[in-house]
Amino acid sequence: MPSPATPQHGYQVAPHELTAQLATLSELGDQTNGLVASANRLADHLPKLGTAPPAMHLAMRLREAAGQSGLAGEVGAANTELNDFHRTLKTTLDNYLEREAHIAHTFRTMGGATT
Repeated sequence: MPSPATPQHGYQVAPHELTAQLATLSELGDQTNGLVASANRLADHLPKLGTAPPAMHLAMRLREAAGQSGLAGEVGAANTELNDFHRTLKTTLDNYLEREAHIAHTFRTMGGATT
């Protein structure tokens, strides 16, 4: 986001806002883990539609639609993407904070001003 102090000159990183986003992503991750488990249970369940051949065929098609090539696969892929994004954002934020602390320490030891 543009820096309020210098609206036309660069960006300002707000670690506290990124930390809040990490918490939200973590909650979403927990919820998608629940969806993955639910989709997998649905895929493992064969609907009881009867024993007639058309009913058995429909039951198998519904099971396939819920399986790894269907709902369970899509929810699992979304969960993987969300977890990857969360992990990347956390690593980036941790690295940024570590470097910022190192630079602030360097300025203090040199007698300079800290930001």
